[in-house]
Amino acid sequence: MGYTDIFQQLDALAWQRIGFCLALSVLALPLMLPLARRFGLVDHPGGRKDHGCAMPVIGGLVIYGVVVAAFLLFESDVSLRTWVFIAGAGLLVLVGQLDDYFDLRWTWRIGAQSLAALMMALVGGLVATNLQDVFGFTGANMGWLAVPFTVFIVVGVINALNMADGVDGLAGSLSVVALVLYACFGLYAGDALVAERALAVAAAVLGFLVWNARLPWQPRARVFLGNGGSMLLGFTIAYFSVRLSHGVEHPVSPVLGPWALSLPLIDCVALMIRRWREGRSPFAADRQHMHHMLLDAGFRASAVVAIIAGGSLVLGVAAAVAVKLGVYRPLVVLAFLAMLAGWYVFSCDYPRAVARLARWRNARSPGPSVDATESQAH
Repeated sequence: MGYTDIFQQLDALAWQRIGFCLALSVLALPLMLPLARRFGLVDHPGGRKDHGCAMPVIGGLVIYGVVVAAFLLFESDVSLRTWVFIAGAGLLVLVGQLDDYFDLRWTWRIGAQSLAALMMALVGGLVATNLQDVFGFTGANMGWLAVPFTVFIVVGVINALNMADGVDGLAGSLSVVALVLYACFGLYAGDALVAERALAVAAAVLGFLVWNARLPWQPRARVFLGNGGSMLLGFTIAYFSVRLSHGVEHPVSPVLGPWALSLPLIDCVALMIRRWREGRSPFAADRQHMHHMLLDAGFRASAVVAIIAGGSLVLGVAAAVAVKLGVYRPLVVLAFLAMLAGWYVFSCDYPRAVARLARWRNARSPGPSVDATESQAH
């Protein structure tokens, strides 16, 4: 099957579902903004938050409503696994909205993420167990470690995306990239239903980006994802990763999973290792993420989004091509670990890393840059 032919597997109803999610998301978000302000679902500036005014944080809530509506309208027989996904995602949106309102302890967030992952594994039957591609030999089954490993994947992906939610449009753009990549992986493996669902969620996120991204006619975001939104999208990406890589009928190599969200995962792991070595909690908040480095080096917010989301897209496509060409799968895993080690070494000295990025930026496009980040540090 050619690379350009895979989308022919999607029928007219699938494209209607994708268009429905895009249109409903675009239309519903501005209608919800007054209600968000009325009920106090806003993020106030202050501390590490640099946005200039109280900002509605109902992006995730709207995306969730759109996705659930699409499930109910376009699938006549909703399976138990789908209901488990809806329930787990709803739990995370609820806890995230409460966190935005009450500023919950990180243990509550991790507990909710772990519970959603356990629901996915124990009730929905989605477990990351077969890793023969990762290690390069058959029989590499996780056994009794499969469930805790699945929880580890879900919690890790959720927090990687949550930590990236610090620049207008970044978390949403990264989610669209990951979901489109997973849709392509699914289509190439012949799993049109999973691909349709992934593209429908991507369309809902794209509708959110119309009001969240910095665009020529919109210099600042009008709505944020909120913690509920970042947890929802992280859970969704992890769900599709496990669903595709461990499907019985149309399996996708599990080595591709982390490459769809490569740069946020690399940044998350490197940052948590640095915090641990400094004697701090891995979940402590600071301002030393990849996007913070780029902003401090003088890149505009739109350029930061393009670099990180575009870089993740290029790396995801490159990994997929490598697997398609038959590259020994453990080498693809080692390449990811090498990038992680390289970023960790580069970013350990924050001022030096910023200075190097600034020199690179000035060498490419000399001239001053003025911009500010808008959201929260994690």
